[in-house]
Amino acid sequence: MSNPDLLLGGLIFVAAILYSSVGHAGASGYLAAMALFGLPPEAMRPTALALNILVASLGVYRYTRAGLSDWRLLAPFAIASVPAAFVGGVIHVPPAAYRPLLGVVLAVAAVQFARTARRAATDDKAASPPPPAVALASGAGLGLLSGLTGTGGGIFLSPLLLFMRWADTRHVSGIAASFILVNSIAGLAGTTFSLGALPQALPLWAAAALGGGLIGTQLGTRLLPVPGLRLALAAVLLVASAKMLFA
Repeated sequence: MSNPDLLLGGLIFVAAILYSSVGHAGASGYLAAMALFGLPPEAMRPTALALNILVASLGVYRYTRAGLSDWRLLAPFAIASVPAAFVGGVIHVPPAAYRPLLGVVLAVAAVQFARTARRAATDDKAASPPPPAVALASGAGLGLLSGLTGTGGGIFLSPLLLFMRWADTRHVSGIAASFILVNSIAGLAGTTFSLGALPQALPLWAAAALGGGLIGTQLGTRLLPVPGLRLALAAVLLVASAKMLFA
């Protein structure tokens, strides 16, 4: 195993810890890391989605066991997002047209989460779910963005749920993990790739992602207080923003 493969595995491990602590699976971080190491584009997307599915599956299991999932709230978002994500993956939009805008939006959201972290516990008390029609429409829009950007969609769902006060901070993590899992499975199913094009180091990176996910989900479900979760989410959004703006 080469040194670059080991170094990339280390970055994947760190990204998995950070992302999974807030219910995310790390696709944006994995893609950014792989781009730094010059992996071919045809290998990057299926590799990131495969790692995403692994970490998201772990997140769904652990957040559900901790009582932090809300399947009734998730259902309309997920039902509408999966077909919309497929449509988004088919549409070709020049990256220059949407990536900078999304990067700025994510950066603004990150700053807002960091700024309001101290009063997060008070804000959470006012959370209430949206009407089903609103959730379906929002899920379709999020799925489309997910398909266009090649992510699991959690970087868009989490800020929406929190800004609209549709869920409290801890339940957002569990909801996001499930949302990312179904969208990542749909995304990988619709991605054309050759098994021979996947990196030989994928098993190593999968182990790194799983190890990071074990640590991150432990932080998210038991150890991090609500303000800490908000700050972790702010960091995740900043990483995703940087990928949109500079990758």
